[in-house]
Amino acid sequence: MDISALLGTIMSSDSIKNMSQLTNVSSEGVQGVLGSALPSLLNGALAQSEGSDTAEGFAGALTQHAAVDTSDINAFLGNVDMEDGAKIVGHLLGSDSSAVFSEAAKKAGVSEKDSSNILSAAAPLLMSLLGKETGAQSQSGASGGIAGIMGALLKNADMGSLLSGLLGGGMTASDAKEEKDEKKEKKGLLGSLLDLIK
Repeated sequence: MDISALLGTIMSSDSIKNMSQLTNVSSEGVQGVLGSALPSLLNGALAQSEGSDTAEGFAGALTQHAAVDTSDINAFLGNVDMEDGAKIVGHLLGSDSSAVFSEAAKKAGVSEKDSSNILSAAAPLLMSLLGKETGAQSQSGASGGIAGIMGALLKNADMGSLLSGLLGGGMTASDAKEEKDEKKEKKGLLGSLLDLIK
């Protein structure tokens, strides 16, 4: 699994649908928040793997989460621990948490609380997938330890393009929402005009 496959799993229709049900936020809202915030979470994961005071603990957390079966996304997210997810998000984003929640909420057209809940639902899946990938790379003899593996996985990835492709060729969830609202507005205007004619 490379970073595009990892992001594809998190942004899959099953993942989005389950996170939508978990958080009571529309699928479009979930997509928008993830599309905005996943690069920040991954950058946070990379920083954790490279930090002299965080690398060991982060490696242990990855190993722990890698042991959880993610082959059935519906079952995984049906049993996801949101409290654990919130702690993961806190570790990965640190003092940037509020800013990331706010920016993602603004782009997706949801509340900051919804943004926080969506990332709390997604974080355990992200950690499990990262744990499986780094574990597999380590077993295959990749050099540089956890930081080297994470760096190879993330540093040369064009996260924006990958997520844009997963969101549908460059149209973000917020763009899609605006287009939908615009169509609704035009439809409403047409209805009003027809009423006047009657």
